[in-house]
This record gives sequence, C-alpha cells and structure tokens, in this order.
Amino acid sequence: MAYIKLNKSNFFNNLDIIAKQTKAVDKIALVLKDNAYGHGLLEVAQMASEYGIAEAVVRSEEEARAISKLFRRILILADLPKRAEANFVYTINDLECIAKMPRGVSVELKVDSGMHRNGVSASEIEKAFELIDDADLDLVGVFTHHRCADELSSEWFWQEKNFSLAVEKARRLSRSKLRFHSSNSAALFRHSDFNGDLARVGIAAYGCLEMPEALKVSGLKPVLSLWASKNSSRHLLSGSRVGYGGEGEVSSNKGEVVSNYDFGYADGFFRSNAKSEFRSACGAKLVGRISMDNSSFETDDEEICVFDDASKVAKNAKSISYEILTALKPHLKRVVV
Repeated sequence: MAYIKLNKSNFFNNLDIIAKQTKAVDKIALVLKDNAYGHGLLEVAQMASEYGIAEAVVRSEEEARAISKLFRRILILADLPKRAEANFVYTINDLECIAKMPRGVSVELKVDSGMHRNGVSASEIEKAFELIDDADLDLVGVFTHHRCADELSSEWFWQEKNFSLAVEKARRLSRSKLRFHSSNSAALFRHSDFNGDLARVGIAAYGCLEMPEALKVSGLKPVLSLWASKNSSRHLLSGSRVGYGGEGEVSSNKGEVVSNYDFGYADGFFRSNAKSEFRSACGAKLVGRISMDNSSFETDDEEICVFDDASKVAKNAKSISYEILTALKPHLKRVVV
C-alpha cells in the first residue's frame, strides 16, 4: 500500500534553523493544524516534543485534545470551547465570538493588521478589551497574521507597523503581561533581529518554505516523501495507450514496461499532475491519467518514491506546496525514519 515517510533528521535540521532565527526553542510555536500540513498530527507532535517544542498551534479543539499531553500550551485558531482547559488558548477572531466563550477560558485576541480575514480592527481593540473583561476571560496574548510576508514587497513592513501600534494600545489597556506575536514562517525570516515573544512556524518546519530569491532561506529540507508499491506490470508496444481516455502513450520504439502503483487521487495525488511531464523522484515517467487509486509509470520497480519535495510537485500541478501536502489523506500510513 502507498505510505508516507517522515524524515526526522530533516525535521530536526529545520527546527535548528528556525531556533537560530528565533534565538530560543521556547519561542517556537509549531503549527500542527490540518493533520500537521498532511504530515500526520501525532507523528509530528511527538517528534516536536522530543526536540523540545512546548508550544503548538492547531485549527480545532479536537486536534488540541489529541496532542494535549505533549505541549505546555496549545493555541486553537478556529474553534469555540465548551469549558476552560488548562493548556488550551482560544482565538478571538471578532467581537461577536467573545460572548460565546465560557468564563475563565484563556484567549488570545487576533488583530486585523491588513489581511482582512480574521481579527478585530485597530479601532475595536479597546472595545474588545472591555468585552473580554466583562466576560471574565483570561487574556494571555495578542497576535496578527501577515498576508504577503513571502513576497518581495513593502506590505510586510506596513503590517508590522500596524501591529506595533496595536501592541502599544494593548499594553496601555492590559492589567497583566501579555505575549505578542506576528510572525509566520515567512515573516520570521524577514527579521534581521527577531524579538517577538513567539513565532508560529508551519511550512518552514516541514521544509517547503518558498520565498523570492532575495529572501530565500537556505538549508531547509523537505520532511515528507510519498511512496507507492507496484500492483502489476506489463510490457507495452510502441503506440500502446494507457489508462482512461487512452491519454497515455508509449513512445519508445522498443516499447516500455509500464507498471501500475497503488495510489491515486483518492489518496490525495492531483489529477492535474498528468497534464504535464510528471516524473517520480527517481525519474520514472507518469503515463496516462491518474485514477482514483491507481497510477502508471514507465518502470518495473517494486516500490517508487512518487515525490520527496512537495514544492516541485506544486510547480507541476500549478499549485502550492501547502495544497499538495494537506491533500494527502489521513488513511495513508505515516512512518518516521
């Protein structure tokens, strides 16, 4: 059956690079939402805990519960609590959700510094503090999210300025010490001297951070590789057509051995990969359409590495590495090597 390998050495290498930038492992909050970007929530959480990461970021309360024993604190981005939990922190994404939080829950206020997706506006910060106080919530932090930190433009600078103004206002309003953070993976590496309380790092930890050449981060290594096993093989003559619609054609004058492998779009492998010259990590050519759980390659290998760098697959599929990785289905076995 098709399966996924997770390279622990590469993962730790990436965390070393990130920790050097944050200046402390304690300032790394690993983003584990959506099955750890397709890598496997439990597998990655356990490796992160082994490395010494104590902060995590997830999408839902369900994800947080699955890894709660491994981290000191978990920030939940998009869920509402039923009750207060010792190490769970919930995100306030707008003023309305404050009233939906049970008393005593730990929360962080998200500020919209320019992305215009989630968070309160700068003009709503004072009102948010009042409502949080009235609701008897435990405010522990204020944060924002960048929209263009991975692009060579001025937008990162003015969003940082907007957030710094929000931080000043929050410090004046707060009765206790808060933590402040604005950096995702790309934003972290825009800093020449990082001094935030935390960096929420996702794609860089998984080794697929894509930045313009002027901002490129060297040394990061992909953690995930996708492997598949052979179902069957056949020798096909030149001109033979393969798969649905007969779109794949054997072009070699001598014919080719074409083998079928046990994975397809039901496992998260994009059909669009067949629209161009996709080759496996070992160079085997994809032949014909990708089926629900079958894909054919010009090779006789018993096992192939379909890909070991999601960034390369993303270019082929005209997508981004995030989409390639999170599309990989949870039923695929994850193996740490």
